[in-house]
Amino acid sequence: MTDQAVHTGGPAPSAGAVDGGGAAGGLLGRRRELDRLRADLAGSGLDTLSGRASPRCRVLLVVGRPGSGRTALAEEFARRAAADYPDGILRARLSDPDGTPVPTERTARDLLRALAAARGAAGGSAAAPPAGAGDAELAEALRDALADRRALLLLDDVAAPEQLHGLLPDSRGCLVLAVSRGPLTGIPDVRPCPLEGLDTAAAVALLERRAGDTPRVTVDPRAAESLAEACGGRPAALVLVGGWLAAHPMASVAEAVRRFAALPDDLPGGAADDAHAPEDASGRVPGGRPGRLPGGLPGAAGAAVPGPCTRPAPVARPLVRAFHLVHGSLPPFAARFLRLLALAPAGLADAHTAAALAGCRADEAAATLEAFTGLGLLRTTATPGLYAVPGCLAPVLAAVLEERESPEDVRLARARVLERSVRLLRSCRAAAEPPGSPARRAAAELPRALRFESRAAAADWLGPRLPGLRAAARTAVADGELDTLARRLAAALAGALTAHLGPSPAAPELYRLHELLLPVTERRGLHGERAAILLDLGDLDALCGRPHRALARYRAALEAARADGGRGGDRSAAAAARALESLGDTYAHLGDDRRAGDWYGRALALCQTRGEPAGEARLHGLIGAAFLREGRWEEALRAWRACAAACRRLRDGEAYARALEEVARVQEYAGRAEEARRTRRRALRWGRPGAGRGDGDRSGETAGKGGGGEGARSRPAVARWMLEEAPRTAESGSRPAK
Repeated sequence: MTDQAVHTGGPAPSAGAVDGGGAAGGLLGRRRELDRLRADLAGSGLDTLSGRASPRCRVLLVVGRPGSGRTALAEEFARRAAADYPDGILRARLSDPDGTPVPTERTARDLLRALAAARGAAGGSAAAPPAGAGDAELAEALRDALADRRALLLLDDVAAPEQLHGLLPDSRGCLVLAVSRGPLTGIPDVRPCPLEGLDTAAAVALLERRAGDTPRVTVDPRAAESLAEACGGRPAALVLVGGWLAAHPMASVAEAVRRFAALPDDLPGGAADDAHAPEDASGRVPGGRPGRLPGGLPGAAGAAVPGPCTRPAPVARPLVRAFHLVHGSLPPFAARFLRLLALAPAGLADAHTAAALAGCRADEAAATLEAFTGLGLLRTTATPGLYAVPGCLAPVLAAVLEERESPEDVRLARARVLERSVRLLRSCRAAAEPPGSPARRAAAELPRALRFESRAAAADWLGPRLPGLRAAARTAVADGELDTLARRLAAALAGALTAHLGPSPAAPELYRLHELLLPVTERRGLHGERAAILLDLGDLDALCGRPHRALARYRAALEAARADGGRGGDRSAAAAARALESLGDTYAHLGDDRRAGDWYGRALALCQTRGEPAGEARLHGLIGAAFLREGRWEEALRAWRACAAACRRLRDGEAYARALEEVARVQEYAGRAEEARRTRRRALRWGRPGAGRGDGDRSGETAGKGGGGEGARSRPAVARWMLEEAPRTAESGSRPAK
């Protein structure tokens, strides 16, 4: 499961192993539900019946408990209806593996990115939404993008109706197919399709499909029907039991029925969908025996399954029993490996992630992941080698992990995953750098398994894993004890995204990372780093047309730089000067030249204290431009003359000539035509090629840009501090705001 899996196009992603037979072989049963969905789609909506045109698209709703095969049903219906929606199928998951609702901002932005990618592949173009845009702006952009399209939106794991409101297209040519645990009140003209267990014939057929090549189900149909009934027709439970039968070819279906009936139906810490039942006081899985995983991994005595405590979310009792059946038959290493998959970011795991979690070799992790797929514990994805924890099993694994593993071991496993992700991201960034660059040289020292052969291979690795990397960063920040790793991961992710996407396309992701790390800088007292982040956020807000939010960012950055004080040294002063100048730029953009001049003056005083002649020249020009727009000729003339003098001290003839041109312009406005002609002749002499050029610090680009008030908007905001070497430790001091 991903925190945000978005796909476009015709073919659906690989179906989940526990989604009810939606993998290779086709969906089993559900003919009545499919017919109902088709009838609902073909029928008239309530608005049409009342004589009004429908203001929005049609909404179909598949309602069922996790593990009921609801996602597989929705995918099958989308596959059959795809021909009616030539603009493709957009898929998004609206809940994280722990059940947390995904913010509308994330879903809308990812859907817009998928639409832009599809349009780009078709030879068109689409403007990406600005970085830092809010829910309303992104929802409006999504509706605009879908206004002239016929697309099908498959929105899985909808937690609340509010998540749908901002995602519903206005185009009546679109269709929204939502999947939820229960009804979604407040959505107009919604058409729910409730989902129960499979009928007996389909349940037995699914069991037979998963049980392997032996004819055990065929030779004992009564036992197979009893087992299907014990599973409640739940596809997820049937898949797990079928996987257990495939891993134990000598066990009969009747034996599986006996074992299943003897297993506890509660989780450590929680409830099932139905009332609690008494559990074996020993806390062990009855009937557990040594076994072998598919693929020949050696087995050992079945691991004990702990007794119940409290659980945050209900899980179906048949699914709990089926999980206990499989988990109890695993060897100790594989059982712990499975429990630790609850920590896989966004429920995604590949060989590197699993090896870091379990502390084993990557080849061992790859073999175990493949074996778990055969058991129905994982599902494959559209990306080879990348597996997903089924959504219905995520809370089960989390409950067992909490019961069986200590908090220290959990944090250590999570830290290993973060460290491995940092190294892979650095290698990913290096693959996009030119040969011989520092990043390439550093990547050459990594183990071969962590290196990418080409830029394309690195990009192919980064794209599908981006949801998991985001989730890893969020989890590390929320942990509170992994702040250094969180900062390193954010730095590595920012570098990889910028290298592969470019500064502008990567800006929305960088904005997310910036905001994510602000609490870390606050609780760790990293004032200089906080100032740098706030400056970059302010630049992005200014670039995206949010000047008032940019002002708040710049003021907060100024406070953080001042709080850094002597600890940051010259870097704190540089951040403060940058914040002061950016405040002036933003006020100039808003047309408040008096305040702009005031902030420029404060920045100038700080630059003079620090001894920065290039900064002095630039700020004199900015002050002169602000005075000129106000009509204060004398003040503007003094400021531009000071700018020209500073440029001459820098021995930059080109900048000196431009400053003199500005002096002449002010003189003309002030009615001093003769002085203006003399000044302009001097400017022409200095502006000739080679005139007055030295080897000093170049400030020529400052004097000529002072009149526009566009300083903050002309500087690229590409997470400068993030693209440097990763933060060392939480106590290593502040990072400069360049």
